[in-house]
Order: sequence, then C-alpha cells, then structure tokens
Amino acid sequence: MTEQSTDLRETVRMRYAAAAVQVTEGGTACCGPQAVEVDENFGSTLYAADERDALPAQAVAASLGCGNPTAVAELREGDRVLDLGSGGGIDVLLSARRVGPNGKAYGLDMTDEMLQLALANAAKAGATNVEFLKGAIESIPLPADTIDVVISNCVINLSVDKPAVFAETFRVLRPGGRIGVFDVVADDTLTPEQRAERGDYVGCIAGALSFAEYRQGLQAAGFTDIEITPTHPVADGMHSAIVHATKPRTGMSRPSS
Repeated sequence: MTEQSTDLRETVRMRYAAAAVQVTEGGTACCGPQAVEVDENFGSTLYAADERDALPAQAVAASLGCGNPTAVAELREGDRVLDLGSGGGIDVLLSARRVGPNGKAYGLDMTDEMLQLALANAAKAGATNVEFLKGAIESIPLPADTIDVVISNCVINLSVDKPAVFAETFRVLRPGGRIGVFDVVADDTLTPEQRAERGDYVGCIAGALSFAEYRQGLQAAGFTDIEITPTHPVADGMHSAIVHATKPRTGMSRPSS
C-alpha cells in the first residue's frame, strides 16, 4: 500500500471513529443521540420508519450510508450475511432480523469505536445471531465459501484498493452467493479529477468508481449477473446506486490477472 493510500485509509478511520464518539456521547444527553449525517442523501432517513423504530437509537443515529441494502439484498431465512463496513450496526441488526435464528449476520469494520458502538447496540437489541469482526474490507477475516450474501452501504467507494475488495468478496461467498450493496457511482463521463471536485474522499465522492469501472471490477473478480441501478443523485453526475451480482455456482475460480 502506498503512503498516500495509507493516509487516506487513516483519514477514513478517523472520520468514522469521530462519528461513533459523537453518537455515543450524544446518547447521554437528555434528548438522545443526534444523527451524525444531516445530508438528506445519506443517513437514517433512507430507512423505513418502522425499521428505525425497532432498533436502538444509537444504531440509527450512526447510520452514514447512501441507502438501505437490507431492502434490496433479498435476504432469506437461514442466510449467512456479511456487512462490509458495518459501522454502528444498523444493517447487521436489520439483517439478523430477516435471516432469523437459523441465520447469522456478520459485521466487519476497521474502527474500534464503531465496533464498540455496534456491540452495545446488538446487546440493546437482544440480537444473538450477530458477530462483529475487526478488519479491513480488502482482507476479510472469514474462510472462503462461507457467506450467502454480502451487503454494504456506501463503503466500498471508500476503499483505496477496490479490486481487493471485489476479490475478497468473491472469495468468501459460497457458489451461488450474491451481493446486494449500495454505493456511490459516477457517470462514465466524469474524470477522477471531476469526481474529486464534487466532494472529498471520506464523503463518499472522490473515491467513487464510474458505472463502467464498477462493472469491470466485478467482472474481473469473477462475478456474473451484474446490475448497477442508480437510485438518487448525491452530487452532479454522482449517484447512489444499487449493485447486484452473483458468484457462479460452477466455474467459480477467479480469473487470473
């Protein structure tokens, strides 16, 4: 990893650590925790009211994503789900409810403060089929072929090594497994410099792939049935998008580079 990449990752980590501390300290106030994201294109307002009401207030307040992946991932009873960049745990807790006691929801995050917050939220929710792991999404600490569904909420765009994220996601999925993520994606006409002009890296903008780049990255990792569907604009030429893809049931070895 280059020095610049290391610096970017640390910047991302610090931003999310600060968000977790803000939510935790806000939760001690008289009126409860305040949401850390105020932009209408990001955060807890993208979840249905009944979903928000069923979860601990701090899990909702810590939501920083650009969508609701649990609403598009087609989770089933008994599924084993992995959330990349799980933050305060909102998507892990919602997944745990959907997959039921015979399923399991994992959350992966590199930030100690977010992991502590997520564990506290899981305890408050009484969730027993969840597990939070510390690690980077470029090197997932789970065995190969063990996960049915990978979800993520506006996190892959923050990675400094997206090909590694796609390869690792492919590795941990079982044959026939699938991804259902939200991410920020750029129009193919925008250059990296133009994306950077529209927002900073940790704000989910500067690091975003274009639609063509995203598709090519998933294909290079071995995914098929790729669908990338924009949902709402987050900046000029930048979109929140639903990404679906499948790991083939046969011939699932990742293509050689």
